[in-house]
Amino acid sequence: MSTNEGSLWGGRFANGPSDALAALSKSTHFDWVLAPYDVAASKAHAQVLFRAGLLTEEQRDGLLAGLDSLGEDVADGSFGPVVTDEDVHGALERGLIDRVGEDLGGRLRAGRSRND
Repeated sequence: MSTNEGSLWGGRFANGPSDALAALSKSTHFDWVLAPYDVAASKAHAQVLFRAGLLTEEQRDGLLAGLDSLGEDVADGSFGPVVTDEDVHGALERGLIDRVGEDLGGRLRAGRSRND
């Protein structure tokens, strides 16, 4: 059985899916081409959250700096998905949180579907 630690569905089930289902559910092998566009959309979303009063200027600037760094690493190939990433969105969130921390990186989720 696959682990559910850190999985998008992890809080809903006591155990993970079978290894075969977990492998079938992964999409990074084909959705990684969306990574630069996802980073750009995240930068725009950070601006929207700031304008809506949900981020301070400092928080917005921190997210934008983290996203700039992440975008550069995606572009040069130094950042990519790992075996535990289910999709491009989760991989990029992991990369952003690695750069700016859980508290700030997690704020980008506000008002957003994971597939936006």
